[in-house]
Amino acid sequence: MFTQVKTSKENKDIVVQLTRKLNLGTENVIARMAFAYSLSLDRQLNLDNLLDSTGKEYSRSVLFGDYYDIYIGMLCVHYGIYKTNKDLVKYVKLHLDDGLILLNEEFQKANNIDGFDFLLERITSSIEIY
Repeated sequence: MFTQVKTSKENKDIVVQLTRKLNLGTENVIARMAFAYSLSLDRQLNLDNLLDSTGKEYSRSVLFGDYYDIYIGMLCVHYGIYKTNKDLVKYVKLHLDDGLILLNEEFQKANNIDGFDFLLERITSSIEIY
């Protein structure tokens, strides 16, 4: 279990910019989106690729709110680890930083899209019609 996690210095600025641009709420909403977006890409990130920890600090409750168990459950299933794994916070940080970088890249390419349209596009592209 962890109590806090810090983004990289670069991602501190990115989360502020994305929060302003997407207009979806506070910075922790963007951080949650980034974490979930990175995790949804079904890639296992390498712990050796951790970025610095000199950026925005999030407490566990601010980052995940009432849904801590769900977010951590998804992460644990993805990596095949248990919630008491000593590296859990590192995995959270990996996906938080990765997701912020990926979201920033997405919005650099399509600077005329807003947060709602982005979410709607991602949701509809993920729905499979049988």
